[in-house]
Amino acid sequence: MTHTTSDYAERIRAQGFRLTPQRQMILDAICELGGHVTPDSIYSRVQAKSPAVNRATVYRNLDFLCEMRLVVAAHIGRQTVYEIAGAEPHHHLVCRSCGAVIQLHGDLVKAFFAEVGRKQGFSVDMDHLTLSGLCPHCRQAGGRRAARG
Repeated sequence: MTHTTSDYAERIRAQGFRLTPQRQMILDAICELGGHVTPDSIYSRVQAKSPAVNRATVYRNLDFLCEMRLVVAAHIGRQTVYEIAGAEPHHHLVCRSCGAVIQLHGDLVKAFFAEVGRKQGFSVDMDHLTLSGLCPHCRQAGGRRAARG
């Protein structure tokens, strides 16, 4: 999904805010880079279009876009990556040995989230979940493959 399929300006205005040029550039950068992008990649793309935008502005607006649920953040490995929020939540399995990232469909964890809510009285944000472990290849190899740098 690209951000052009949704009226983000209207969604932001409905909550009392506006879609600033900086926010638009950040959304554009995430789409252009294809999702699962680092803040540094986003910053570089935005800087190429508008050198006046600094890192703090990018980070502040990434936080804002996540709060608005227009963008989701995932902690994969040792870094945080961002992507445009989809209509359906999706999750990741991350191999702690080789760094492979496997998408996990939301239906597989929906019952778990519901159970947590029921038993703990906790409302789970189901936008994004990252689980670490070993992929089938590394598991078969005994988890001894070197982690990617």
